[in-house]
Amino acid sequence: MRKLEVEEMNRLSIEEFKESEKFPFVIVLDNIRSLNNVGSFFRTADAFRAGKIYLCGYTPQPPHREITRSALGAELAVSWEKVEDIADLIIRLKSDGYQIWCVEQAEGSVLLQHFKPERGKPCAFVFGNEVEGVADQVIAASNGCVEIPQFGTKHSFNVSVSAGIVLWEFVRENIT
Repeated sequence: MRKLEVEEMNRLSIEEFKESEKFPFVIVLDNIRSLNNVGSFFRTADAFRAGKIYLCGYTPQPPHREITRSALGAELAVSWEKVEDIADLIIRLKSDGYQIWCVEQAEGSVLLQHFKPERGKPCAFVFGNEVEGVADQVIAASNGCVEIPQFGTKHSFNVSVSAGIVLWEFVRENIT
């Protein structure tokens, strides 16, 4: 066994990525404060071919040196949009046929291993502030919450780590 060389990884160019078919989901970031977390979301969105990232509230946007540092240029490939009011975005996404799923620990949440969104309907995954989580009004407007099971003394992941876990499970179920 040996590590692959960069040339062997068949990476897409930025233009090829932009033209490629995306998995049926978008990422909604609501009031994420860390520039490094935002950059990490861009890398995850690139890895899993997200349709788009929506940067809501005071979530910082590219171009920014600290976003680029963790995104490693993924912010140039992944489509994104700055949105001031997440409530308006949720209405728009619902009217476009998206199921809205908050990644949050909440009463009645669906554990990730049991999460089976309606096949053929695109999903919007909402990730909230690093301290406060997803806002109650956003949860109320969503189809529900997805929760990652945890077994240690802490009951939270870094928000960008949560994205990697949840989005991989979604993509894994949608690989054809």
